Amino acid sequence: MATAAEAQAMRRAIALAARALGDTSPNPVVGCVILDAAGFPAGEGHHARAGGPHAEVAALADAGERARGGTAVVTLEPCSHTGRTGPCVRALAEAGVARVVYAVADPTPAAGGGAAALDAAGIEAEGGLLADEAAAGNEPWLTSVLRGRPYVLWKYAATLDGRSAAADGTSRWITSPAARADVHRLRAEADAVVVGSGTVRADDPQLAVRGPRAEAGVTQPLRVVADSGGTALAPGARLLDGGAPTLVAVADDAPGAATGRLAALLDAAAAAGGHPAGLVRLPRAGTGPGLDVAALLAELYRRDVRSVLLEGGPTLAGAFLAAGLVDRVVCYLAPVLLGAGPPALADAGIGTIGEALRLDVTAVDHLGPDLRLTAVPGPGPAPATATELPATKES
Repeated sequence: MATAAEAQAMRRAIALAARALGDTSPNPVVGCVILDAAGFPAGEGHHARAGGPHAEVAALADAGERARGGTAVVTLEPCSHTGRTGPCVRALAEAGVARVVYAVADPTPAAGGGAAALDAAGIEAEGGLLADEAAAGNEPWLTSVLRGRPYVLWKYAATLDGRSAAADGTSRWITSPAARADVHRLRAEADAVVVGSGTVRADDPQLAVRGPRAEAGVTQPLRVVADSGGTALAPGARLLDGGAPTLVAVADDAPGAATGRLAALLDAAAAAGGHPAGLVRLPRAGTGPGLDVAALLAELYRRDVRSVLLEGGPTLAGAFLAAGLVDRVVCYLAPVLLGAGPPALADAGIGTIGEALRLDVTAVDHLGPDLRLTAVPGPGPAPATATELPATKES
């Protein structure tokens, strides 16, 4: 049974893991704390980037010889395979660790099996310590493993009467600086930010992370535009700056003249800004003129995107909700009334009150004068667990 010192170390490991949100895809975020043989903290570390040292290796390096005979406390079951780095089980054994306590079992066949490998190496292993807390910190990755697509968080800002802009189309700024700063936190934690062509035309968004997180060297998310016709981006658009890479998804039947012009814009932006930019063709949705959003997510998953921040306007949000492809909703609600203007959500395929998508509110927070409401669709599919997840790649 885990000790009080191990529980305290696990809380620290969960906090360490959170430092790398948005930086590790397609890998999970993982934190590790090493306790020496007497149960005192000896070292700590976290997985900072895919291809870099895993959390256990970083923590062992920090602990040095004090790891011998000690305990490794880690948020995810140590891996037992060789990817871009060696197996953590071997590193723990070579360091002389006597015991491993982990929170969540690794759900991937390639990387899983660490507990059995530890046992074979003569190292005591115990799982399940603060599993719910650790799983919550890795929710995007676990969800992507379970569903074989990126985790989707829909963020929007609205007035108290549900308007996303005024009747004349102006929308800057509905919410306060505190709320807008929080959006940059969400961007920093996401692998990709997705908007539609309407948002690009109306707002000329930049979509990169700005402020203190950008100054600290955060990994910028991939900026994604769903633009079936390939006509939304104009020369000089902020999405063509060097702030972050940009991908534009067009319909597979988009006119060649439009896509040729768009490809030239993206190539010039990539050459000038140093960030890769690209164009991808996708099928249209079964009904309506827009893109198949499931195909869009599949393409992003293929590109190692495991978490998406959906910042698009009401039409794109409606398409994602109608397809059942939203995992969490974050609403910034401003104490403002407009009385007219576009709604925050357009057609989501709901025709009667009995079909309404009910949400479970999980948090309500004040950000300056605004409210931030966090909710999840419910009832719906059971949340990701470590015992029911299919294969995905990890390295």
